[in-house]
Amino acid sequence: MLIDTHCHLHDREFFTAEQAEAMLGAAHRCGVDKIICIGTTHADSLAAQTFAADHENVYWTYGVHPGHAGDPAAKPADSSSCVAIGEVGLDYHYEGYNRTAQIKLFENMLQLAVDHDLPLSFHVREAFDDFFPVVANFPTARGVVHSFTDNKKKLRRILNETNFCVGVNGLATYSTLPLPPLERILLETDAPFLAPVPYRGEINQPAYITDIAKWLADQLAISPDQVAQITTKNATTLFQL
Repeated sequence: MLIDTHCHLHDREFFTAEQAEAMLGAAHRCGVDKIICIGTTHADSLAAQTFAADHENVYWTYGVHPGHAGDPAAKPADSSSCVAIGEVGLDYHYEGYNRTAQIKLFENMLQLAVDHDLPLSFHVREAFDDFFPVVANFPTARGVVHSFTDNKKKLRRILNETNFCVGVNGLATYSTLPLPPLERILLETDAPFLAPVPYRGEINQPAYITDIAKWLADQLAISPDQVAQITTKNATTLFQL
């Protein structure tokens, strides 16, 4: 069994309802038994909630992406079926970002996770220097650094200073990113983005988790079954699936 811990299959900006259904079927046929749909705004999170409620073995998260730091931040009316808070964090990649607003939103989302005893899906892009001191103020926080794209030094800090897992997706199959130990890895697609080799440049989908798992097995010189077993255990433990 494999789990796609981060995708946007519920988002009708990217997928029609028919495409989403077809991709769910393809994922299940490939052995991707569970997927987590990630919220990026209040409205998008509620769309993920609705999609998850209509499909077995589909889960949802509530989050406001740092790119929406200027938007009003609400809270989920019903968090009973929510498996995480995310994706939330800091993103300083594009010009014109509001650092203060992003940090305030991030702190609010961290507090929401602590209040509801939920893990977090972190989005961190060119912002680890602020990320570490902010999360240090929430010592009980647990979660996964989604789509890690930084250097070995930052990875060592994640592994040594936090208990967070690290998301590995298709980006790793065509880059030179450092890999964390398998015991800290979660597999993810971020569909429709970041399709792995040999699908690079195409629309990504949860079924491609199998390709990421096979690539990771080759990199670690272990069997795909071992990758599936350990990453699935990591995901089920973190998200209580």
